[in-house]
Amino acid sequence: MNKKQKKQLDVERKKLAQLHQQLAGSKKQLDDPEEVRRLESEIAATNDRLEKLKHAD
Repeated sequence: MNKKQKKQLDVERKKLAQLHQQLAGSKKQLDDPEEVRRLESEIAATNDRLEKLKHAD
């Protein structure tokens, strides 16, 4: 794994952590139910990108 791939993994992990925090906040305060669905789909997409980066050897 080269430096660029490691950096991409780090960025995706940070984004995933931020998305989880946003999702938790959105679930506590259900102003917009569509936001919860959007965040969940974004988390799934980020997880997919992480898996691809991990297995891109």
